[in-house]
Amino acid sequence: MDVSKPIIRISNLRKSYGSKEILKGINLDIYPGQVIGYIGPNGAGKSTTVKILTGLINDFEGEVFINDIDIKEDPLTVKSQIGYVPENAELYDVLTPMEYLDFVGKLYGMEDTLIQQRAQQLLKAFGLEENLNNRMDTFSKGMRQKVLLISGIIHNPQIIILDEPLSGLDANAVIIVKELISLLAKEGKTIFYCSHMMDVVEKVSDRIMLISEGNIIADGSFEQLKTNQSDTLEQIFSKLTGKEDGNIDASHIISAIR
Repeated sequence: MDVSKPIIRISNLRKSYGSKEILKGINLDIYPGQVIGYIGPNGAGKSTTVKILTGLINDFEGEVFINDIDIKEDPLTVKSQIGYVPENAELYDVLTPMEYLDFVGKLYGMEDTLIQQRAQQLLKAFGLEENLNNRMDTFSKGMRQKVLLISGIIHNPQIIILDEPLSGLDANAVIIVKELISLLAKEGKTIFYCSHMMDVVEKVSDRIMLISEGNIIADGSFEQLKTNQSDTLEQIFSKLTGKEDGNIDASHIISAIR
């Protein structure tokens, strides 16, 4: 794969709901092997961007190309090249993990033997080996999230879109996922990572984009975005989104409940 050529190209992307404009002309080129940290306040347009990239929303203005494929023209081919892990998804919880992953694998056109092999190996890697034939209606949120993560990578996609993927995971699983992101990037995979967990975004991303009120207001590595050597990503976020007085709001809350 030509790493000098964008794998995702977004040009003048706009999306409105009624009279409210959510995305106001987004322009992005994303390259193979990049780990993109996509952050922003609630309502900034993160989820809308993700839904457009995954083909869940197609009534938008502008152009979105994935691997030179126009997502409006051929959304199914684009979806076959993407792994998507949403924060909250409805699993078919009357199924076992093996049954669910078999279903997902077949949707991606995988061979039965390859599905079984990968599903067993991935479930074992995530500590779910003893639960692979148990119905998922008995699973905790963290266990379900692990199955979702596996379903997003089982077909070995070129692009992996993660929307709060660490939600509900225990500390050991978080470590595995962070290491997994790094290894996937080394394999040339492109990771588009949305999260409110600034410390994780800071550690795993080699390029961070901050969206606010439908516009990209910052785009660069963590080192490039820092104005002071001691800045954290959380502090950068607060400065750029005008939320530096968050500690004052917190003190008001404490005063109110005393």
